[in-house]
Amino acid sequence: MSLEKEMLNQGSEHDSSCCTPDGSERKSHHSDKVKSSLTSRLNRIEGQIRGIKGLIEKDTYCDDVLNQIASVQSALNGVGKLLLEHHLKSCVIERIQEGDTEVLTELMTTMNKLIK
Repeated sequence: MSLEKEMLNQGSEHDSSCCTPDGSERKSHHSDKVKSSLTSRLNRIEGQIRGIKGLIEKDTYCDDVLNQIASVQSALNGVGKLLLEHHLKSCVIERIQEGDTEVLTELMTTMNKLIK
């Protein structure tokens, strides 16, 4: 199953207390498969960043480095999109159903940061 499908399916398995404030902390619950997939993606991105550092140290042509940076940004955007979709379909819906409309302000702040 793809990460996208796993995250969509996970919304129905979501722990009802995972996204509601419990004092000062909120948590989200991701299945082990989703965590593993996200971690793998982030590990690849981390490797790409180390590669970019190496290109800079080797005085690689600027356009080549910039293309690698664009690739990393795209990969990070992909991870962010998946997490945002999961957040909307689980945490945000739950909190709205519980009457917590503050989640919408929080969501708008987060989305503004993501689309800068």
